[in-house]
Amino acid sequence: MPSGLIALLDDVAMIAKLASASLDDVVGATAKAGSKAVGVVIDDTAVTPRYVHGLSPDRELPIIWKITLGSLRNKLLILLPAALLLSAFAPFLVTPLLMIGGSYLAFEATEKILEVVLGDHHAEAELAEADTPDELEKRQVAGAVRTDFILSAEIMAIALAELGDLSIGQQAAALALVAVAITAGVYGVVAIIVKLDDIGLHMAERRGGATRAIGRFLVRMVPKLLKSLAAIGTAAMLWVGGGILLHGIEELGFEAVPHAIHDLADEISRDFGYFDAVVAWFAGAIAASVLGLVIGGAIVIVVRQFTSHPEKYVVDAQ
Repeated sequence: MPSGLIALLDDVAMIAKLASASLDDVVGATAKAGSKAVGVVIDDTAVTPRYVHGLSPDRELPIIWKITLGSLRNKLLILLPAALLLSAFAPFLVTPLLMIGGSYLAFEATEKILEVVLGDHHAEAELAEADTPDELEKRQVAGAVRTDFILSAEIMAIALAELGDLSIGQQAAALALVAVAITAGVYGVVAIIVKLDDIGLHMAERRGGATRAIGRFLVRMVPKLLKSLAAIGTAAMLWVGGGILLHGIEELGFEAVPHAIHDLADEISRDFGYFDAVVAWFAGAIAASVLGLVIGGAIVIVVRQFTSHPEKYVVDAQ
């Protein structure tokens, strides 16, 4: 019995040493995986504030908290297990699923652009159908969590692609760390952004001249910032969606288009000296956005064809 206990303690000590080494691997892989998803994180941060724009100020933080919980549920309870199953049994599906998500982002961004250009206020009309403030809040939260699911899926899939050398357990730990860290970071920043006007109002009521001036500046600036973030979020969705599609096309073996875009970006940036890397990135981002706009536009045409006159298809089916 004592020998069995000693053997057990030896095993525990060995497991602890292995866990310590594994933790270093997990943390390093988490940082690498998280950095690869930075584009989608920017998109997520820019998109979310519009879901609380125009609502009662005292409900802004509670709504963001609900969206945060929904985002964590998306990542930890649905996407993390799905990612591990894909990694274990169907890794070949990761790229196609990423491309589907990228297509959705491109579609949503293109639809928002069309709504602005054509003066279509369909989304606002749907929200106006809410009978009570509680119903409006539920619809806003549901819309935010739905969009977050797509963005979170992209984040988890991009992160998973960087964790191929780890065991399933290490992948799970790294993905969980990525999920929690990114969610906390994104919605922490969002909470600060949407409360900047309240912070500015509080500062504007203080006695100090400089403090009051900064406060008044914040009060004037925040509404413009929120509108700008809506435009940035749309542009980011096109950029991220198109970039994912370009990468997926290359991964599937169709390398001509991605390579042509890369060569064109290098050619454009060649004469910009120290800024050549920035110009090359910017040119690549524009190219990815154009691809996103083309793919998104095609999907919008198909979707609107089937949703503009749904009664037509009901009659045809009968």
